[in-house]
Amino acid sequence: MSNKTILMIAPKTDTFVNFRGDLIRDIRKKGYNVTVVVPENDCREFFEKNGVKVRLINLDKNSFSLFNTSNYYKNLKKIIEEEKPDKVFSYTIKPVIFGSLAAKKAGVEEIYSLICGLGMLFSSNSLKVRLIRSGVGVLYKRALKCNTRVIFQNIDDVKEFVKRGYVKKEQCRLVNGSGVNLKKFVRNELPSGNLSFLMVSRVLREKGVMEYLKAASIVKNQYPEVTFRYIGPIDKNKNALSMKAIKPYVEDGTVDYIAKTDNVAKYISKCDVFVLPSYYREGIPKTLIEATAMGRPILTTNTPGCKETVVEGENGFFVKVKHTDDLAKKMVWMIEHRDELRAMGDKSYKMCLEKFTIEKIDKRMMDIMEVK
Repeated sequence: MSNKTILMIAPKTDTFVNFRGDLIRDIRKKGYNVTVVVPENDCREFFEKNGVKVRLINLDKNSFSLFNTSNYYKNLKKIIEEEKPDKVFSYTIKPVIFGSLAAKKAGVEEIYSLICGLGMLFSSNSLKVRLIRSGVGVLYKRALKCNTRVIFQNIDDVKEFVKRGYVKKEQCRLVNGSGVNLKKFVRNELPSGNLSFLMVSRVLREKGVMEYLKAASIVKNQYPEVTFRYIGPIDKNKNALSMKAIKPYVEDGTVDYIAKTDNVAKYISKCDVFVLPSYYREGIPKTLIEATAMGRPILTTNTPGCKETVVEGENGFFVKVKHTDDLAKKMVWMIEHRDELRAMGDKSYKMCLEKFTIEKIDKRMMDIMEVK
């Protein structure tokens, strides 16, 4: 047991609790004090129940304004100096860069960062994105140099950062995503009745949203009884799709659209096949490992992060990136081979037990950060 303090910096409060809540509880069980630095005063009940101290900070994660980023760094440094933590942990671009730099300046000896996917900065090659990536790369190189260890969720991201000189290979450690709690995502039988597909993601083009909607439309013409659902909040990101893009597919009955839910497990339990045709440069998508936990066959792309959740032909299939017709073809295969879906779901569940349980992920995270 320890009475040390770990300070954790996150970009969003509710997703922080959703993705790292179990990790926070496990760290607290080791006797550590936990202070979280978050932008919204949400989830107060969770933090109070688990004895977590909350420090609020302004953060616009989509802004590259020098004024905003400078203030964020200064405020982080002030909080870290006041809290005097033994360890600092952060994830996503701004918390990692400015949290690492601020922690080093404040004299923290143990600094850990989680690179949970590379996102649009590394999935697009437009001139604007290349310029931003160049500037972010300089900052990454400075910030990650301060880190004791840098944690990645797939080997492709490790190779990318090492190749670009952002981090030294010996600093890197690998975990299989954020983990899934099998008490929340409980395996159940595939539903009876008409076959159902489900996609869950933010409404970003790079998540493959339009490919899913268009493929659903193609398949629906051939198999009108099949159900397609899509769950995804409209994103504030400037590059996000608007409701206008989704609306035609909702209005013509192709897709049942749910903007937001606090119970994703309920909808996974109602689907036969889980779909994520992403080319976003994921870490390992949490929705995919949640689907494996509930024993669902998977349709996704053979891209970094996504490919870690599928053994081709065993628990699902890879679909070609940005290829509506290929996705539709794989959906039709699932419909016409429904008697094989249960065995595929069994293999998804077995994969989850071997790689993705929250117990295994959190133990690995704590070992890396030397939380004893």
